[in-house]
Parts: sequence; structure tokens; C-alpha cells
Amino acid sequence: MAKRRPIKIGRHTLGGRELLFILGPCVIESPAFTRRMATRIKKICDGEGASFVFKASYDKANRTSLAGDRGTGMKTGLLLLAMVKQDYGFPVLTDVHEYTPMDEVAAVVDVLQTPAFLCRQTDFIQKVASAGRPV
Repeated sequence: MAKRRPIKIGRHTLGGRELLFILGPCVIESPAFTRRMATRIKKICDGEGASFVFKASYDKANRTSLAGDRGTGMKTGLLLLAMVKQDYGFPVLTDVHEYTPMDEVAAVVDVLQTPAFLCRQTDFIQKVASAGRPV
């Protein structure tokens, strides 16, 4: 069995002694909603001494209904995730899809999340991993 290596995510270490949560809304709805969620999550985690990665999707492409809200889109979503990262000081995560420009997204976020339906697609996982972020 291979030895597990801790993974650095921002100033946190996943796989070390620290408990690290991934928390946030499923999808980015608006700038105000994103700030409100980041503020509330930070307040709760600060009060409990807990560390976390903020997770929000700019494009939730794996909806069960075409009428479902998919998010703000990449340009606005990445601006909001960059704002959260800068203003609140915690790492951010978003999910990626087959058409995602990995390098552009990886320049903003700390972790790239693979949707469950894509996790067994070898070519896709290699593309995501090549962006140099935890997957």
C-alpha cells in the first residue's frame, strides 16, 4: 500500500492532524449571496476553531433538470471566487467539467473538484491533474 502524503491547500494541510472541512453553497447565485455565505461560514468556523475550504460552483453542469440554476458562468464565478479568497483569506474550490479551461480556473482556485459522473473518465482526470492543483 502506498504511503499517503499530506496535500497543501492554501495555508492548510489535508491529510495531516488538522481537520479540514469543505463548506459552501452548491452553486454561486450572486455576489451578495456569495459574500453572505462566506461571512456566515467563516463566523461559524472561527467560533469553533475549524478550518475550511470554501466550495462553490460557477457552473453546475450536472443538473437533473434543464430548468435548474447552473450558476453565474465562468467569468463572473471566477471573479467571485477570487474575491472570496482575497477578502476572507481562505482557500477556494470549484468543480470542473470536460470543457473547462483548466489552467484558467486553476489560476484562481486551490482545489479542482471532479463531479461524480466524470471521476472514472481517465482522459478527463489526467487533464484535471495536469493543472497542478489538488483534485
